[in-house]
Amino acid sequence: MLELAARLRGLSRDSLAAALHSREFETSGVRDLFDLAEVVLAPDSIDQAVSRLDRRRLAVLATAVELTADGDTTVEAVRRELERHAASAELSDAAGELLDALTDLLLVVRVDDRIHVPTAVNARVAPRLGDDLPTVAELATPAPPVLVSADDVDRTMIDRRAAETAYATVAATAEVLAALGTQPARELAKGGLALPDSKRLAEASGIALEGLPRLFHRAEEAGLVVREGAFWLESEPGAAWSLESAEGRWRRLAECWRDRIPEALRELVARRSESLTASTLRDDVRWFYPAGGHWLDEGLERLIDEAEALGLAVAGEPAPTALLVLAGELDQAAARLSAQFPAQVDKVYLQHDLSIVSPGPLEPALDARLRSFADVEGRDLASTYRVSAASLNRGLAAGETADSILDFLGRLSLTGIPQPLAYFVGEAASRFGSLRVALADPADAPARAAVRSDDEQLVRTLAVDQSLVSIGLRQTGPHRLLSRFAPEVVFWALSDARYPVAAEDAAGNIIRLRRHHLAAAPEPAPKTDPIEALLDLVLAEGEGGPTEEAWLARQLEAAARSKETLTVTVRMPSGDTADYLLAPASVANGRLRARDRKADIERTLPLSAIAAVSPAPAGS
Repeated sequence: MLELAARLRGLSRDSLAAALHSREFETSGVRDLFDLAEVVLAPDSIDQAVSRLDRRRLAVLATAVELTADGDTTVEAVRRELERHAASAELSDAAGELLDALTDLLLVVRVDDRIHVPTAVNARVAPRLGDDLPTVAELATPAPPVLVSADDVDRTMIDRRAAETAYATVAATAEVLAALGTQPARELAKGGLALPDSKRLAEASGIALEGLPRLFHRAEEAGLVVREGAFWLESEPGAAWSLESAEGRWRRLAECWRDRIPEALRELVARRSESLTASTLRDDVRWFYPAGGHWLDEGLERLIDEAEALGLAVAGEPAPTALLVLAGELDQAAARLSAQFPAQVDKVYLQHDLSIVSPGPLEPALDARLRSFADVEGRDLASTYRVSAASLNRGLAAGETADSILDFLGRLSLTGIPQPLAYFVGEAASRFGSLRVALADPADAPARAAVRSDDEQLVRTLAVDQSLVSIGLRQTGPHRLLSRFAPEVVFWALSDARYPVAAEDAAGNIIRLRRHHLAAAPEPAPKTDPIEALLDLVLAEGEGGPTEEAWLARQLEAAARSKETLTVTVRMPSGDTADYLLAPASVANGRLRARDRKADIERTLPLSAIAAVSPAPAGS
């Protein structure tokens, strides 16, 4: 630990930060460089760093571990040992460069040509060689050849099938957002969506119930849905996403998929053959990262299993767009895949039975407008919508008028507007607002909402309608009812029951309501780097770090805690120096108390007389 603490002290801030970012450790208990050295040398920290070594760096580390079992070694010795194990010239010639990389990762110490492996690293790596890690000889084996594309693979067929799957995923995700816009989904306390909401969203999106969690999680990752309290809502970015083209929608999902794959995996796959299948890709990746742990398992699951839903793989065979996405060529990938998507349309057929048939996927903006006053009945490449009293009332409540609806349908229709549809829209608009909901007068407390209509029969009907019992309407006059629920709740209950209801303000003006608000995109958390905060703390004792005497005291205190034996160089009265093999016991009041290993006596030395300390020779 002393050796590593000294090494950390000599690193620049940038180099130290880069080394620490390669580790996973808890920063809360770290106060100085000695604490930092201790956590860096902790078994879990070493194992995590080793797990991310590719085969070349692991081969060099394993070689250095074997050669330093009884002391230090040299760069040349490591190179010769790799050659002895029949390593490729490319690997053996890169030994020095790879040892520098391992030094930067704090796994070895290189001073000029000398190589030292910290005892803690040796203890974690040596027992694993030939067990759960390959031997040095196996690690030195040249890389398997890059596989070439098979002649019998029909790339056109893969493109077509990939596009079909990708389009289905995009469409299903859009339907989930539309369903959340109508009614939020409840999150259970134990996690996961409530079963009724899961069934509703699965039905709306046209996917199997068991496939919903993964699709929903994908939408969450992309920021299309946001949880507020116990409910999931469509987010503002989700609403914007819904208005994009199918190509733009897919690009966003593919970008989120890529961003969550470890960079090491992205680079590796980009170097390998595009003809690798799922099974050979797993073997290939594990060959290159033989110590890989959970990070590799999670990356492979996303790389292979998640790829299928986005059209980046077909039956385990990577689609040509996969490499483009992994290489960051998202626009090119989206253009290639979307060329196989069904063509969007901007015209529909209006039917006399109040149905609307779209001969293909309707352009997103047109689809969103149409859904505001019509219900989706059939979801396929040719979708079917239906206009009803309830759907028209929903559109009118959101700000549409009879003229705006008929004008929109007229521009959209390939066949004009059938007379029954025009009459139905006009009648719904004329009835809209015959029933009004507003905030109750304070004198009517505890009532919160007031319902009024000039139609006495309609008011009596509301008072006895059993479907409205949940909002507790109480008739207080021939034209008036009260409810203890908020006006918005009462309004939507009446709208769902297909009454021609409108909301109004205190002056009697109709106001437009949106059933469920869009969830704001969560504010990005402040980008605080825990490593930078940690370095601010441990390097806070001035520009040059701690004073030499304080640094010496910390080294001796650390050795006392870990029961290490040190070589302590002491300045003698004559001006000469002498080395003692000491086991520090305590440091207090500027003095060291230690056991002299050779003389087997206790010594007490002033810190001012100590010129230097260093680890004891091996075997001492």
